[in-house]
Amino acid sequence: MKLVYFAWVRERVGRTDEEIELPEGIDTVAELVRWLRGRGEEYEYAFENEGIVRAAIDHVHVKPEARVAGAREIAFFPPMTGG
Repeated sequence: MKLVYFAWVRERVGRTDEEIELPEGIDTVAELVRWLRGRGEEYEYAFENEGIVRAAIDHVHVKPEARVAGAREIAFFPPMTGG
């Protein structure tokens, strides 16, 4: 599965993307974020405020409880504003 990071999430993680094997027992975006936070200080920093970072699965915006099974790509990005 490919993970993609945008804006300050990318800056904090220190990479634009990465390929991972989805760990057993990770079913939702929220569970994936908790797992990522355990991978190191940079991930802890990027995801320190749960609920702030948004996610998209295969280019569709999703909520934290969205299932990740079968996803090819999950993107993480900060909230957006428009005008």
